[in-house]
Amino acid sequence: MPGALPAGAPVPVDGALPPSALAAVGRHGFGVYLHVPFCAARCGYCDFNTYTPAELGGSAPTGQYVEAVLAELDLAAKVLTDRPPRRVDTVFVGGGTPSLLPADDLARLLAAIDATWGLAPDAEVTTEANPESVDPTSLQALRRAGYTRISLGMQSTASGVLAVLDRRHAPGRAVAAAWEARDAGFAHVNLDLIYGTPGESADDFAASLDAVLAAGADHVSAYSLIVEDSTRLAARMRRGELPYPDDDEAADRYLAAEAVLTAGGFGWYEVSNWAASEAARCRHNLLYWTGGDWWGLGPGAHSHVGGVRWWNVKHPTEYARRLAAGRSPGHGRELLTDAEQLVEDVMLRLRLSSGLPLTRLAAGGRAAAGRAGLDGLLDAAALDAGRAVLTLRGRLLADAVVRDLLA
Repeated sequence: MPGALPAGAPVPVDGALPPSALAAVGRHGFGVYLHVPFCAARCGYCDFNTYTPAELGGSAPTGQYVEAVLAELDLAAKVLTDRPPRRVDTVFVGGGTPSLLPADDLARLLAAIDATWGLAPDAEVTTEANPESVDPTSLQALRRAGYTRISLGMQSTASGVLAVLDRRHAPGRAVAAAWEARDAGFAHVNLDLIYGTPGESADDFAASLDAVLAAGADHVSAYSLIVEDSTRLAARMRRGELPYPDDDEAADRYLAAEAVLTAGGFGWYEVSNWAASEAARCRHNLLYWTGGDWWGLGPGAHSHVGGVRWWNVKHPTEYARRLAAGRSPGHGRELLTDAEQLVEDVMLRLRLSSGLPLTRLAAGGRAAAGRAGLDGLLDAAALDAGRAVLTLRGRLLADAVVRDLLA
């Protein structure tokens, strides 16, 4: 089940932002995140803010959801009315399973975002999808609506791994869906992989990587399995039915991904993300990683504007109830201090292949960067040029490097 939200400070009933935040809107880009909180079934490893029909009493209230999102978009326009972003650079529809919504609804929501703030002529518009929830007809409808990028939850091609994760698609369905998306005219296709699942062999992961290269995708995200306490997978591990993930094995999988994807023409640009070209990089995620602004629409969605971060109530019914009453759906918020923004900037930028300017670090951090270079964790040539850039070994130990640079 979804975890609890942090408390934070109260969000004003009308969602108003302080003048300091409004003055900075879109300075480093502006995006819109749209959270669709519905899934046909809950995967055993997932603690995202999603709900199955059974958890909602029999059916997903998709019509009510769409109207509530449109109401939040109206509220957002009022909040930013005096200082709107000059354009929307990126839109990302995530979940959940966005493709459970009819393509017409996804088109209607995108059109409303465009009518509210205006999509940039070259806007990147992404939707996530489960491989079994799309087909050529729905993909063509999404492309006609203006979606330019699709991210498919492949996870693995091994049937045993998919079973442990409670994934519902057949092993070859993700590859087929990727080709269908290409045929529908999507400029960019991403495949998500998870490695380190109990029972996954090195050969299983190698086969998944080979399938990715054969799928015509131009972007790959590969993440080590994280076991969240509130999930069915965690309960199985606590009962001893499954072993916990092994860190050394996960490192081996990462090295395999780097080797295979690099040989296949992909380059890493963030620790867990590889792209076949600069144009294929996910611009929406880069907005997150480089301190941009975004408005998060939908139950449980998080937003960030001008150093203010807030998050919506999680349950779709409460989300819709608040908006129907003319109230912000915000559950809590925080005004980030300069020190907090610096910590986040270091944490996120260091994960990028472009790295972090050493000038962002205090004297102690710059000294730690020098030591990390001697230890082979930061690239020596980049350090000489004034930037901290992780080596391959440094990527495996990225969290520890960040701690040292901020100590």
